Amino acid sequence: MSSTPANNLMKIGQLKKPYGIKGWLWVFSDTDDRTAIFAMQPWYMKTAMGMKPLTVKAWREQGSGIVAQFEQVPDRNVAETMNGVTLWVEQDVLPETGEDEYYWSDLIGVRVFNEQDEYLGDITEMFETGAHDIMRVAATSDSLDNEERLIPWHKQTVIEVDITAKTVIAAWPSDY
Repeated sequence: MSSTPANNLMKIGQLKKPYGIKGWLWVFSDTDDRTAIFAMQPWYMKTAMGMKPLTVKAWREQGSGIVAQFEQVPDRNVAETMNGVTLWVEQDVLPETGEDEYYWSDLIGVRVFNEQDEYLGDITEMFETGAHDIMRVAATSDSLDNEERLIPWHKQTVIEVDITAKTVIAAWPSDY
């Protein structure tokens, strides 16, 4: 029963409802190329008892989604208990990012400033809406005001990202 430290892990997806009677589950991938999730191994699942390994036995594209079978999930009864389980990998198995590409986990906690050098807050979450990715910027004790902001992540809005300094400059006036 091995476990791994959670601070070295990055979320890559989530298990959904069971598929069929042999313990297969729908897999929701957080990666741009949905099937790239299977190149990132080993997987860990977050449980009440901590992080536990999850070994992929088989997977395939099924319609518009992906289904997978796991060594730890012998049948549909066990699969029924797995809906919503989050999937994690150690960061060192992730592919290198290209220029102007970032893992969402690297952006959490980054300080956001606008072009007027006003501190808007810290990124607490990144999520997808279909139209754009969005950064949720929460106020802190030393930010400009107490406003939470949802700022689109695209080239017209994100002017500069400095992962080393943990800052983002956004074209986002304080009165937006």
